[in-house]
Amino acid sequence: MRELIVILDIAGRRVAIPAVEVQSVIELDDIYPVPRAPGYVAGLTAMRSQSLTVIDCRKALGQDGTTERGERSPVIEVDGHLYALLVDGVDDVVETQSDITPVAGGFGKEWEHVAQGMVETDRGPTLLIDIHKLIGGRTAIAA
Repeated sequence: MRELIVILDIAGRRVAIPAVEVQSVIELDDIYPVPRAPGYVAGLTAMRSQSLTVIDCRKALGQDGTTERGERSPVIEVDGHLYALLVDGVDDVVETQSDITPVAGGFGKEWEHVAQGMVETDRGPTLLIDIHKLIGGRTAIAA
């Protein structure tokens, strides 16, 4: 089944999320830290007078370092809350050219917990990730 996906760059890897889960793509302005928030929460920002929790995707995966702040961030809604994903880059919206298939070989422990599988696109194979698991960070991944 063909589906629209948004291609992202996270920690040097091309990944995708379903386009239907993306509310918009914004340029992040100021990010305000949140005391005592989990390490993968970069802080809060605003979009049209709404607060967004900014998730550092690299840290949410349990990887070292901070995400290189790209020019744009996808905004998603999970359980009624808005999140901006801090990613290295937002590439494009493309159509899948295959069904989801299992990940052959693996990408490492941090990726296997958020991976839904691989999809073919006109840009080659792409890892489809589960944003609900990503938003929860390593705490949700371990549960």
